[in-house]
Amino acid sequence: MAEQNFDLIVVGGGPGGYVAAIRAAQLKMNVALVEREHLGGICLNWGCIPTKALLRTSEINHLLHHLDAYGFKAENVSFDIAKIVDRSRKVAAQLSGGVKHLLKKNKVTVFDGSAKLDGVAGGNRKIKVEKDGKPVADLTARNVILATGARARQAPGMEGDGKLIWTYKDAMVPKELPKSLLVVGSGAIGIEFASFYHNLGVDVTVVEMMDRVLPVEDEEISAFARKSFEKQGLKIRTSATVKDVKKAASAVTATIETQGKTESITVDRVIVAIGIVGNVENIGLEGTKIKVEKTHVVVDAHLFTGEPGVYAIGDMVGPPWLAHKASHEGIIAVETIAGMKTHAMDVTNIPGCTYCMPQVASVGLTEAKAKAAGHEVKVGRFPYIGNGKAIAMGETEGLIKTVFDAKTGELLGAHMIGAEVTELIQGYVVAKNLETTEAELMETIFAHPTLSEMMHESVLDAYGRAIHF
Repeated sequence: MAEQNFDLIVVGGGPGGYVAAIRAAQLKMNVALVEREHLGGICLNWGCIPTKALLRTSEINHLLHHLDAYGFKAENVSFDIAKIVDRSRKVAAQLSGGVKHLLKKNKVTVFDGSAKLDGVAGGNRKIKVEKDGKPVADLTARNVILATGARARQAPGMEGDGKLIWTYKDAMVPKELPKSLLVVGSGAIGIEFASFYHNLGVDVTVVEMMDRVLPVEDEEISAFARKSFEKQGLKIRTSATVKDVKKAASAVTATIETQGKTESITVDRVIVAIGIVGNVENIGLEGTKIKVEKTHVVVDAHLFTGEPGVYAIGDMVGPPWLAHKASHEGIIAVETIAGMKTHAMDVTNIPGCTYCMPQVASVGLTEAKAKAAGHEVKVGRFPYIGNGKAIAMGETEGLIKTVFDAKTGELLGAHMIGAEVTELIQGYVVAKNLETTEAELMETIFAHPTLSEMMHESVLDAYGRAIHF
């Protein structure tokens, strides 16, 4: 099989890989992209996008059962789970097709198969591409970007079986709704599924090993979230572990230990969402200088692996495991390869969003981490109940919290819970990236009536100047 030569080979077509390929093409590189399954990766096909389609449906169902508050009346409201799932899959398919179009438009050569590093020849990296064990292509390039992503971590004794114990993929395509559900893990994925199923009427219990739900969020936001979830009817167990599961024909009995106390619950289905494992196997890392720690490839600030010509990005290089982080890393890696001046990735400028009800979003340091880092802090808060737009929307449950360095006025972090905070957070992300202080934020004019006014008020509150609370 004749070798095909490129300037850059990208292994993996997820949000990191396809963005890297397109940026490289913009810089006039001859680019190959190898993808073994779906263009767009897990995020687009089985993660970020289709789950948001599902969550939108559950939000509508929630509203339909609270129409009276808005002056409407509807009777015998029902839904078809098959149509809900079908819509979600169509949204994913549409966007996957869009990625295929963008790659073609930018003249990126796409290979369908699995890629493996295969040594060096004449200064070029060699890549073998196979599909179902059969050779597809032999490729060479001066540089390679690995973007193979990650997969769900399996819990011993609770491995997904596609029937009673679900992975995230199973949970996205239910043939019928269970009456009861146990969600193991309360990070973004676990809480989003808990919120989706609960809003469709499922009896949901969440078990979290840490002492609070959404453990990466600010403690105050986590506490607010738990109170809100429990008020809705979600059952929460923190500082808890699932000690044992016993499967019956159509149900699972789980033994849960919470701070020394044991209880057993029987549910129709279990979703396990306890983290991810990097896809670092069978890609030819053996015999290279590439280091793997805790299933993730070790890279420097510019995504270089230490092996000449090989970079790695996205979920396979560690947290935060977010699509937008992967895409940004792809840009950094490509521009570094191109010899451009690039910045190091600053994880404190990466926003995190959870699309449960109410939504949660954050950027930067939590109050506790800011103090632990030695900062003297000023903290501002503003509740949704004090905002005119929130009241008009009927969305009065929420909080905006900002954390500043007391000496310099540097915005250290912003933490939000409430309606549409996943859209609002970008205002703080831009401000933080521009190294904005409290002075510029105070002088910024926010439109009225908007939810964004709460961001302004939270800043003002940190300095004792809040107007509306």
